[in-house]
Amino acid sequence: MGASLLCLHFDDCFVNGCDASILLDQTSTIDSEKNAGPNANSARGFEVIDKIKDEVDKVCDRPVVSCADILTVAARDSVFALGGPSWKVELGRRDSITACRAIADANIPAPSMDLPALIKNFENQGFDELAPLDPTPSSFDVKYFTDLVSKKRILNFDQALLIGGETAELVSKYSGNHEEFSEDFAKSMIKMGDIKPLTGNMCEIRNNCLKVNSQY
Repeated sequence: MGASLLCLHFDDCFVNGCDASILLDQTSTIDSEKNAGPNANSARGFEVIDKIKDEVDKVCDRPVVSCADILTVAARDSVFALGGPSWKVELGRRDSITACRAIADANIPAPSMDLPALIKNFENQGFDELAPLDPTPSSFDVKYFTDLVSKKRILNFDQALLIGGETAELVSKYSGNHEEFSEDFAKSMIKMGDIKPLTGNMCEIRNNCLKVNSQY
C-alpha cells in the first residue's frame, strides 16, 4: 500500500495543491476527484488514511490534524518503510471544502503524454526536469530507471524520458546511483508538499476525510 499512498499524495497536490481534495466522496455539490480519468479504478488507500485519521483524533481528543497533513506524512512514512529516504514534513495544512474532477483530469499526468507535455505538466507545478516520483510498489529503489535503460517500460511517458537530453542524463545517473536518487527524491517531495497550502475561511480541518464538515 505504500506506493499507493504516495500516489494519492501526488495526485492530491497536483490538483489545486496539497489540500486532501482527492479524499472527498462524490455528492450533489462535490465532483469527486476519485472519478477523474487518472484516478478511477486506480487510486486506492483511502481506508488507510481514514484509519490513521481516527487514531490521530483519538490521541489528540479532537480533530486538530488535517487530512492533508495526514496524507503528506503517510506518503513520507510509506517511502521510508519501503527502504527510501525520510525528510522533514512541515505541518499546518488545512483541508479543502470542495473538489474538482475537471482539474484533476487536466493536471494529473496521463500515460499517453509525450516528453514536452510531461515536462510542461511538471513545470506548471513548479518542478524542473524531471522530479521522479515513481518507486516500485514493494521497495524504494532505482529499478524504474534500470528498466528504462533496458527499454522495459512500455508507457509513452516512461520511454519519453530517454529521448530528452537532460531527462536521459538523469535516467542514466539514477539507474546507477541509489543514494543520489534518494536525495533528489526527498527534495522533490518537500517541494511538492508545499504546493498551494490552504489558509483562511475557504478551508477547514475535516472531522471525516471523506466529507466536508457541513455535511454532518
